[in-house]
Amino acid sequence: MPDVPDPAVVHLRPAQFGEAETVLATCGGLTASTFRYPSGVAALRIENRDGHIVVLPFQGQQIWDAVFRGRRLTMGSMFEEPLPTRNYLATYGAFFLHCGATAMGNPGPEDRHPLHGELPNAPYRRVWLAVGRDGDGPFMEVGGAYRHVVAFTHGYEAQPRVKLGAAGGRVRLTMCIDNLRRAPMELMYLAHINFRPVDGARLIDTVPDDPRHMRVRTSVPAGLALSPAHRRLLEAVGADPALHRAIEPGRAIDPELVLALDCRADAAGWAHAMQLHPDGSADFVSHRPDELGCAVRWISRTGDEEALGLMLPATAEADGYTAEKAKGNLRVLPPLGRFTCTVAFGALDADEAAALRQRIETVMDGGA
Repeated sequence: MPDVPDPAVVHLRPAQFGEAETVLATCGGLTASTFRYPSGVAALRIENRDGHIVVLPFQGQQIWDAVFRGRRLTMGSMFEEPLPTRNYLATYGAFFLHCGATAMGNPGPEDRHPLHGELPNAPYRRVWLAVGRDGDGPFMEVGGAYRHVVAFTHGYEAQPRVKLGAAGGRVRLTMCIDNLRRAPMELMYLAHINFRPVDGARLIDTVPDDPRHMRVRTSVPAGLALSPAHRRLLEAVGADPALHRAIEPGRAIDPELVLALDCRADAAGWAHAMQLHPDGSADFVSHRPDELGCAVRWISRTGDEEALGLMLPATAEADGYTAEKAKGNLRVLPPLGRFTCTVAFGALDADEAAALRQRIETVMDGGA
């Protein structure tokens, strides 16, 4: 196999992002362009032959939007654009965001951490775009480094990377978190991928349909009401988790349905989930349970929010620091230790979806 050359790396600064969209780089069917939303938030669009993603390079390294084959994958929300804030619910509606790393999930009564931790809108000072070619062909990859330091308590650096190839709707995420302190570090991390639910679709995955492997959260976060109708939905899905797999037109899920999932992996070590659309195409998430041992499913269909967290791979469930510590779900990094994970997600055409469905069925039938 021939040697693969090192990618070219362009280091980015906020001054490079103006109101008008401007091409930054092109290579092998890929284009990167910079712009700012009217809110002032800087954005980097990576476009391939089949669609594009919009990354917020300096604000959480979120993927604010994703469109492939003419379809917007991103959840529906009341936010038309990202806003320059670190408040999680004050700029809400991204396709993907990082959660953690000192804490994650909905804070419980004893918790003091913000909703989903400090990573979702973390300010990145070091940001870059890598342009190159690997065994799959040309690619562009957005990366950055966020350093979080609190004296005597926490010190880590997060380095995420988001990669898109020259064709198709697959996004590849890599996260690396380094403990910078000479003491152990408690770590929580969740990859929050927010698709738009498609009426008539069906959820397919490598998780058995029983309450032991799909556990419904019966409470709602503080400040949200639990109506009698929603309580009945939680009770029904809790008794028979398969009931939630059909995305039914007109079925409200207000405020949310949350399940903790125990995923099975295929022979290569990957667990998979799909939203299989009526036309045979699909949305998908794949992750390695040996890296991210927990997974969460989150669905919200309030009329104002239309969201499907198909599979949110994580180190813990989403009940906040105190509850997850009591479950034994906190990851502990050794002094100067490192955590890494890789997640793939995005859109599949009908042929790709059929192939992934076959892999899922093989796992669930007990094969490799």
